[in-house]
Amino acid sequence: MLNLTQYPAVTPTVSPPLLIAHGLFGSARNWGMTARKLAGLRDVVVVDMRNHGESPWFATHSYADLAADLAGVIDGFGRPMDVLGHSMGGKAAMMLALTRPALVRRLIVGDIAPVIYDHDNLGHIDAMRSLDLRGLATRAEADLRLTDAVPDAGLRAFFLQSLDLKADGGPRWRLNLDVLQAAMPQIIGWPGIAAAFAGLSLFLTGAQSTYVRPEHRDTILQLFPKARFARLPNAGHWLHADQPRAFEAAVEVFLNMPDHG
Repeated sequence: MLNLTQYPAVTPTVSPPLLIAHGLFGSARNWGMTARKLAGLRDVVVVDMRNHGESPWFATHSYADLAADLAGVIDGFGRPMDVLGHSMGGKAAMMLALTRPALVRRLIVGDIAPVIYDHDNLGHIDAMRSLDLRGLATRAEADLRLTDAVPDAGLRAFFLQSLDLKADGGPRWRLNLDVLQAAMPQIIGWPGIAAAFAGLSLFLTGAQSTYVRPEHRDTILQLFPKARFARLPNAGHWLHADQPRAFEAAVEVFLNMPDHG
């Protein structure tokens, strides 16, 4: 069972819960502020994906695995959910909608397409492995030690959210780096699947990102014929962090619109 963080609705309604699935190297904690903002009229549930955060580590990391994990969460709540997934989590959410459509009312995919990508992220795994964990006591010291391997301060901060400084036996990554490395071809890939999701879906992208390109639209529409598309200005791949209020507003509008809208 995946580790869950739950945000009860401020004003409970009949709206289905919203399930959020983070991207590669992320965790539920990356989505805490967004989840609180979206928990106005609905319960929000954020998961740590397998091999991330506080969720169990497994020997495999395919999209069939990730979708089955999300299905298990929804089955546990006993009712369909709206599902929002970003990047790797977006592919997992798409796979869930295609294989278990009865569990998904509406689907939101954050800055990813159902295609094969060529950026493998293995350099990021090498960078995290290069961090000398011996005698490490503070996140500031970890940031300093990681600077040469990861010059981008924002990326370092993102990675270091998955560093557990208080683990038994000394600091450790809350990421199963060995399995993520071995599964990287699957993570950047997309399994061929002959299915279509009949529900409403929103493909929400960052205007400064190149992850979802015009040539991907036909592929998306084959799998998600009721897909809608929106781009957030001044946002890149981490669009929920770059433009949080615009991201939350787009999600709210989509989730609250009538079925025939």
